[in-house]
Amino acid sequence: MNKSLHVLLLVGGASPERQVSKMSGKSIYQALLENGHKVTLHDPAYGARQPRAIEDYFSPEDILPVSHSQYIESFQILPKDVDVVFIGLHGKWGEDGTIQSILELLNLRYTGSGVLASSLAMDKVISKIVLKDHGVTVPADINFSSGELDANTMKDKVLSMVGLPCVVKPNDQGSTVGLTICHSEEELIPAFDEGFKYSGKILIEEFIPGKEITAGILGEQALPVLEIRPLHGIYDYECKYTHGMSEYLVPADIPEDVAGEVQRQTKIAFDSLGCKGYGRADFRVTPDGKVYCLEMNTLPGMTSTSLIPKMAKHIGLPFPELIQKIVEYAL
Repeated sequence: MNKSLHVLLLVGGASPERQVSKMSGKSIYQALLENGHKVTLHDPAYGARQPRAIEDYFSPEDILPVSHSQYIESFQILPKDVDVVFIGLHGKWGEDGTIQSILELLNLRYTGSGVLASSLAMDKVISKIVLKDHGVTVPADINFSSGELDANTMKDKVLSMVGLPCVVKPNDQGSTVGLTICHSEEELIPAFDEGFKYSGKILIEEFIPGKEITAGILGEQALPVLEIRPLHGIYDYECKYTHGMSEYLVPADIPEDVAGEVQRQTKIAFDSLGCKGYGRADFRVTPDGKVYCLEMNTLPGMTSTSLIPKMAKHIGLPFPELIQKIVEYAL
């Protein structure tokens, strides 16, 4: 029997992934209760006015005004006897070191990676520099800051340095928010505009043909490699969070040596960024077996369709036990 703890569960937040966080939070909440813990829910985007009803934290409709500017006041009303904070937030102001910094100042233990690792991993441009320097294979890319160049100049640089097809995405968002795959010149400028809606910097990478592959780390353990077969051909927001929109294979349908290379590069990525507790790296694997790392996720999803839970289940680790391990790593 696990020792009962008082867990503060952070859900919601103010990023474009707010709804995903609510879905993750609901699953985590139920698992924490099943493990015998006392759980206090907290949505920092609501500020000092927190919902009274449990179900309101997970409702698709927001019952109060939401803003990241209310985060600080929200942390002034926390219970005094919290043992550990479970971060169920995703994206900006949750996965990027912001929340981790506040929790450090409050001297509260929390799940997942620390301030620097969270910040590095969320910044796609910087994290790719770190990964490449440590021997992880990454796609060729170019990046632009908002207002740095006019759209036509950016387009010309992309065509000459990256080529088509390519992937345009915001530098610091997840869940494929603001991402576009461009197959023609005409698609580039609208893709730039879409990316800049969500970030002051965009990253343009060469498109890697092949399989969508992901691998996880739990503590020091490499989890089985998983293959995603989305109905849309790309693992977009709808395919990620809609039942039946993707097929998942654990272990992945790739040669054993290729799977081993994915796990090896996942561990290098995890360690080089300074990650802790758990994480997930996303890859593309070409038809000839070359492995390309796309990014490291420090707070991967914990919804019913999420990938780390599927990997854990394959090695005989049910969801409540997975959540318990994550809590224990934080302690």
